[in-house]
Amino acid sequence: MGNTSRTHRGFSRALLLSAALSLSACAPQFSNHGYIPPQEDLEQIVVGSDTAETVADKIGIPQSSGVLSNSGYYYVRMRTRSIGPFAPQEIDRQVLAISFAENGVVQNIERFGLERGQVVPLERRVTSSPVSDKSFIRQLLGNLGRFNPAGLGG
Repeated sequence: MGNTSRTHRGFSRALLLSAALSLSACAPQFSNHGYIPPQEDLEQIVVGSDTAETVADKIGIPQSSGVLSNSGYYYVRMRTRSIGPFAPQEIDRQVLAISFAENGVVQNIERFGLERGQVVPLERRVTSSPVSDKSFIRQLLGNLGRFNPAGLGG
């Protein structure tokens, strides 16, 4: 009879362990990709005074720059959520656009996000006109839902 109760306790422990592992597999896993400088670093940049070189010194060089007319830096950050065996879902994406005037001085600093599938400005520090190449920003933000984690490669 002692052997049966030990077997029963071992089975109960194994059952509890597998239940705990199953529940932990269903917990959401979050992953962040890309980089947007923190607000305190962005506050060091003076619109109308800083240049591309001083911006690079203060907050770093972005992964995307001058794609359209060699006139801006674009910092992109996205956040994904994975639950169990389901494909990851992108839950947030932001783009920080720093535009430069023809003389190389910072003209605009704008942060964009998505709200109900529409590109919306989250923050603006502008000297004259808004970002002239919003179509590029729309492309960066517009791929929401088309995220392929296999394409990240690390």
